[in-house]
Amino acid sequence: MPVKIIPSSKDKSRFTMHVVLFILANAGLWSYWYFVQGANHQWVYPWGIWITAAWGLSLIGHWCAVFTSFEDQGSKDYQRQKNA
Repeated sequence: MPVKIIPSSKDKSRFTMHVVLFILANAGLWSYWYFVQGANHQWVYPWGIWITAAWGLSLIGHWCAVFTSFEDQGSKDYQRQKNA
């Protein structure tokens, strides 16, 4: 049975920083879109959705890497064979 890797405090703090930057940057991005580009009260293409979606997917990937990692059972065999 694979062993779950416990995330270190450094991994958790980096993920927390990633979340904080995601929230701040997206708040600024959407504020710019709403207040600057939409200031004339006409419809403007919501271009920020692509940035938010891509960054959100990377945030989900980061979460998975930090909190759902398991030890690879074959890595010890690989290292043993490589060093032989």
